[in-house]
Amino acid sequence: MKLTHTILGLFPKLNDAIGKDGVNILDHCQQMIIPEGTTVFHQGDQCLNYLLVISGSVKVITRAENGREIVLYHITQGGSCVLTTSCLISSEDYPAEGVTETDVVALAIPKSIFEQYMGESKAFRKQVFHSYGDRLIKLITLVEEISFAKLDIRLAKFLLEHGSVNTPIHTTHQTLATELGSAREVISRQLKEFENKGWVQLSRGKIELTNHDALAALLPLSKNFN
Repeated sequence: MKLTHTILGLFPKLNDAIGKDGVNILDHCQQMIIPEGTTVFHQGDQCLNYLLVISGSVKVITRAENGREIVLYHITQGGSCVLTTSCLISSEDYPAEGVTETDVVALAIPKSIFEQYMGESKAFRKQVFHSYGDRLIKLITLVEEISFAKLDIRLAKFLLEHGSVNTPIHTTHQTLATELGSAREVISRQLKEFENKGWVQLSRGKIELTNHDALAALLPLSKNFN
């Protein structure tokens, strides 16, 4: 009962997702507990379930021919995967890979049930397309940032989103490169430049922000962090 209450709090439209037989879609779902570091789907896999994240985080990554990785997005509590939705609708295989960043609790809706309720339940369609549209907008924003925004601006934005003067960021230069779609060497040079300016302090596996205002000043006015 508690889990059902949590699910409906995160995905309220599921309460009204009723098929032609009068059965709520939740009666067809299965709770999944997925350990940290698990590959949820590989590139080229068939999509067999529509997953809704109840707790935890999944990162979706893609790889270039040269082996470089880039994080497309993260799926956190209350989210779903835009690629999963696209693959289920188009019957295509996954073009990327999903890996759990933490232990994840998710709600799995089998492909056959997904297809049935997409046709029978207006509430379920609204749930699916609301999540799809929201994630698609964020994915387009990522493409725009990688294509047009300077790396120093994107790096400053990431640092401000994940840390503060009192909260160091525990990460590696390679992880940052994957997040920002760059090369580790380029990220290291940019961080060193920030350090030389007195904006950050670098140590192994840790970045401390020492001048929040200087980093924020790099961002467009509408994106400044207070």
